[in-house]
Amino acid sequence: MEQTYADETLLTNLDYLDVNEGILKSGYSIRIKAGRIAEIGKGSTVGTASKTIDLKGRVVIPGLIDCHVHCSPHLSGPSPCLPSTMSLLGARRVHRMLRRGFTTVRDAGGTDAGLKDAITRRIVPGPRLFVSGKALSQTGGHGDPRSEYDLFDLCGCGAMAAGFGRVADGPDEFLRAARDELRLGADQIKIVASGGVGSPTGSLEQMQLSDAEIQAVVDEATRAGTYVMAHVYAASGIKRLVELGVRTIEHGNLLDEETAKLMALRGAYLVPNLVAYRSIAKHGKRQGYPAAGLARLDAILTAGTRSIELANAAGVKIAFGTDLVKDPESQSEEFLIRSAVMTPIEIIRSATVIGAEIIRRPGQLGIVAEGAFADLLAIDGDPLSDISLLTGQGQHIPFIMKDGHVEKDATEIDPDENWFSRWFGPEVPPSA
Repeated sequence: MEQTYADETLLTNLDYLDVNEGILKSGYSIRIKAGRIAEIGKGSTVGTASKTIDLKGRVVIPGLIDCHVHCSPHLSGPSPCLPSTMSLLGARRVHRMLRRGFTTVRDAGGTDAGLKDAITRRIVPGPRLFVSGKALSQTGGHGDPRSEYDLFDLCGCGAMAAGFGRVADGPDEFLRAARDELRLGADQIKIVASGGVGSPTGSLEQMQLSDAEIQAVVDEATRAGTYVMAHVYAASGIKRLVELGVRTIEHGNLLDEETAKLMALRGAYLVPNLVAYRSIAKHGKRQGYPAAGLARLDAILTAGTRSIELANAAGVKIAFGTDLVKDPESQSEEFLIRSAVMTPIEIIRSATVIGAEIIRRPGQLGIVAEGAFADLLAIDGDPLSDISLLTGQGQHIPFIMKDGHVEKDATEIDPDENWFSRWFGPEVPPSA
């Protein structure tokens, strides 16, 4: 499909954040052409454009990147719905992510390439989307929704018709499942290599998947020009996955110093999701999370904060992720939680340049630079001084541009002056 671009646009009267240098640069203009930043210059030194927007001295930063989301609302509760309803609910979810300033997200399981295609074709507004398809799980693993009392047989099909994961056993089945997800448009492959807070069976420390199963998926992803992301908590599990070539570690709360050093040595990334555990602690019992998982939430949160400190000290690159299955409206609270152990510029880098590296778009996303995609936010204030300006539902972000298209402009007009915003209001979590 041929990409469509907005008219050439000139943004004037702005300061912008050089994310790599960690400083604000004042008194600039930015010219946008064909969806990219064509020119950055002082004052009126840049060329003209058919449309000019005066940002009135606001701070411009790159569009935010969340590397661990779940766009599909069928994961958020027991109420069944048809695929067409699910698609519309997913459209609401991604639209609200965009209006919080997230211009790119990586789905960590459950969303197919159809939503990505709809966003790319501008059928619905939403962030640039990188999908994993269904997460690959062993029988009884974190991606198998059946409890120990469920006698439902998957009949050897290796996939669930709808849901977060698909079940496979043995290297051959995992290889076939990985190839099928790639066929269906997955940008990367997700595996689940331990239990989770929401798992009906299995502990956080349990090592799921054999080495041969993991290696089969890693080898196939590598041949396909992509990579593997893995759900895991325990240090021993992280170590095994990194040694087998897994590129991004999702959660990783029980990381230790030795394993952090190995991650740094191998160039593996950490994607913590601390806000998810805060949300589960608040709503989890009413949302149906297993009692065994809820009992460990305080320890998981404390360990998760410590894992960021250990990773930072070892030189591991830490990306921004949220993993909010049932409470997507809390997405931006992750900024505040991380501020206990990270500086504002470290947090912003995690949600920009490091996220761009993970999705393999360095220099194109997560940066304000000539030649980069025109994914830009204008902030009412300086986020280097007050990271809370990035929280909430985008109330401090009056201007959002993605691919050169103005997705939100409250600098001159009512921010909700379009039908999509009026109809697709906040998503209420099941506990409400």
